[in-house]
Amino acid sequence: MQRICEFLVGLLFGVGLMLSGMTDPGKVIGFLDITGLWDPSLALVMAGAIGAGSLAFAAAKKRTHSWLGQEFDWPASEHIDRRLVLGSWVFGVGWGLAGFCPGPAWVTMAAGQEKAFYFVGAMIFGMITYSLLQRLSPSSSN
Repeated sequence: MQRICEFLVGLLFGVGLMLSGMTDPGKVIGFLDITGLWDPSLALVMAGAIGAGSLAFAAAKKRTHSWLGQEFDWPASEHIDRRLVLGSWVFGVGWGLAGFCPGPAWVTMAAGQEKAFYFVGAMIFGMITYSLLQRLSPSSSN
């Protein structure tokens, strides 16, 4: 039942990304181009996502288990450090250059757009490289 729910939620997320235009790199780059022909429509998508997410997290914080019985695993730290800020910056630069973030890239790749295949491949390469570097690092603590 857990996997079926995960699949359905992922499918709902993917459909939402397509309907909102988040899978169109041109629309995303238009949103990020605040000095040119700025397209503010994705701000509404973000506001809706932040609102829905905030409500869901507020409800979840009052519970110890999910509706399907899984125990919640909340982060141990809420500390904002250099790694978090740097990672956020790199994510934003990548989003601005490619017009993709991870979720929409997977959806766009499934739709067959060639650019998304390159992006997802580079993303996977980056995650593997990071994982290998973390294992080799003597101080891999946060």
